Amino acid sequence: MVINISACGQTTTTTKKETHIELSTDKMDTSKLTNSTVKKAFDAWQSGDSKTFLSYFTDDAELFDDGNQRDFQQFVKDACGHEKFISIDKVENNGLDILGQFHTESWGDFKTYFKFQLNNEGKINRLDIGQAN
Repeated sequence: MVINISACGQTTTTTKKETHIELSTDKMDTSKLTNSTVKKAFDAWQSGDSKTFLSYFTDDAELFDDGNQRDFQQFVKDACGHEKFISIDKVENNGLDILGQFHTESWGDFKTYFKFQLNNEGKINRLDIGQAN
């Protein structure tokens, strides 16, 4: 028996023995993203475009992963194009905080947050990411 379910850019195929999740090429609904800078950065992340993603950040942007500081440039180099949101469950803090299901090639799927901070010029100067409860 095979069951196919599609929603939010995700396809799940279930057989008696295994489950596969494939990210479809359908564009995710980002209408919940109300901050234009965050939305543009998010769209670049989702499409795996690290150059455009980085263009929304200051040169000295900081990254904190579950509260631990990491090398922002290295994170983007390693993760952009290999990790992405598969759903947006909640957007808070005037559109700066995104919570949703996240897919990684290494760790599978789990609930994640991305929290963006903007400087006075409207560029992102800090990104907090982590696994959400």
